[in-house]
Amino acid sequence: MRRLVALAAACALLLGACTKVEQTQTAGGRDPWTHPGRLVIGSAGEEPDNLNEMFAHTDATDQIANLIFEPLFRYDPDGNFVPAAVSTVPTLANGGISRDGKTITLHFRPNMRWSDGAPFDANDFVFTWHAVMNNNNNTKLRVGWDDITTIDLPNPLTAVVHLKQVYSGILGIWAFGGAGYPPLPAHLLKDLPDLNHAPFNTKPVSSGPFVLTQWNHGASLEFAPNPYYWRGKPGLDAITYKIVPNADTLFNQLATHEVDVYESLPEVQIPRLNELKGYTVTKQLSANYRRLEFNTSRPQLSDVRVRRAIAEAIDWDRMNQTIYHGFNVRAVSDILPSSWAAPAKITDYPYDLADAKKLLDAAGWVAGPNGVRAKNGAPLAFSVSTTPSKPANVQAEVQMQQELKNVGVQLEIKNYPTSLLFAQSGPIYTGHFDSEFTIYTNAPDPDNEGLWSGKFIPPHGANTTWLNDPVLTETSHDALLTFDRAKRKALYQQEAERVHALVPVVYLYWQNSYSAVNSDLKNWKPASYISNYWNCWEWRI
Repeated sequence: MRRLVALAAACALLLGACTKVEQTQTAGGRDPWTHPGRLVIGSAGEEPDNLNEMFAHTDATDQIANLIFEPLFRYDPDGNFVPAAVSTVPTLANGGISRDGKTITLHFRPNMRWSDGAPFDANDFVFTWHAVMNNNNNTKLRVGWDDITTIDLPNPLTAVVHLKQVYSGILGIWAFGGAGYPPLPAHLLKDLPDLNHAPFNTKPVSSGPFVLTQWNHGASLEFAPNPYYWRGKPGLDAITYKIVPNADTLFNQLATHEVDVYESLPEVQIPRLNELKGYTVTKQLSANYRRLEFNTSRPQLSDVRVRRAIAEAIDWDRMNQTIYHGFNVRAVSDILPSSWAAPAKITDYPYDLADAKKLLDAAGWVAGPNGVRAKNGAPLAFSVSTTPSKPANVQAEVQMQQELKNVGVQLEIKNYPTSLLFAQSGPIYTGHFDSEFTIYTNAPDPDNEGLWSGKFIPPHGANTTWLNDPVLTETSHDALLTFDRAKRKALYQQEAERVHALVPVVYLYWQNSYSAVNSDLKNWKPASYISNYWNCWEWRI
């Protein structure tokens, strides 16, 4: 343990902000492996499940969306709104949000076009709202969009949005992440009865800085500049989003300069970053949290005492320090610790085998001769699922399996590829799973109604714990009925305490994201929220 901690401390000292390792350069002042104007981004086994954000559940889709779509707003590295397709972020102060909070006025930029040359304006925004609310579409999440009553268009560049009630997270659904869907092209899609299988979902036209030119399934996605992008030609001539089978292979390709960018390295690889030549290493606390999520609709996991016992039977601190090498920040809620809404005085579940056994006894699960507890003839057994592209994920599952055996709980490991696990028809969103151990990504606004409200249990949303708790349903909604941050913070405190008491999830950590980028790449500015690609049009190499 001491050696691991010392190693982590040494790496933290080495990589505390960023490290640039120099190498002999060409006469042009760049590294010999750099291809001017072309960037190769490596992704360990991560491929989009869909390129229409309305139907997608993978992080890869969120990243690529930043390349090919222009939302109304983007986020800067600290989570502040940056005007994109609209010229100004509406606020109460500038009059863009009415005094009663129920009317939002949006001013679209003039002369924007899709990559096929068609106009891109407020009509596309209105069409997108209708598409999200179309019951024929298998929209993953309608939260926020369903608070819109009408949208007036005094002209093609102005949209006046009327809400049923105040919805303080409204601007976030016009950015990226969660229910954040960028405008869709009305001129291509308006005559379709539904968009579930539209060709656009795999071959989209672009409103963003780049255009998808080719999708080589299982291998790469290729991008070129969008000739009609409103900011002008991006700084790169080509981007390859390379899909690499696993993290070890990807690190090897980083070392041999087959890729220029490797984001969010697995913790086991972070100490090896000082071996690299010609890379800048960045570290950023990100709004990515890893947790064990329970499907509370499963009979064996429906009792809070069982879920609490599982939480106390696993040594999460040991897992974080050994398997994940202590690089990340322990988590107690789904709101980033640096957020204005972060809850206070919530502590980690203790590692307490004796109490875990008492809880299981009280819940009626009796230890059997084979060591596995049972109740009414059924064993206390459940499965856990993750994406196996990063070995640490599987190692963590094995630790859970071994430690739960100590209290008479049988755990089966049942893993899936990312594209299947998070697919609309996959295990999580159909409820065909017991528990899942993955990373979830938050947007800057603390709105998490879609995660906790009983109204958003699939297929109506993303509450994949299947927990239908009236208190959480009410509290998560009430927090959206005011723009007053003090009132919202108090409600999120109540919500976090309730989640902690009901144990639908056990939070492990907030990710300190380490990335290695070619030292010739300019204007790489890593962000805490959603994507490091937020300013991709500025990249140059």
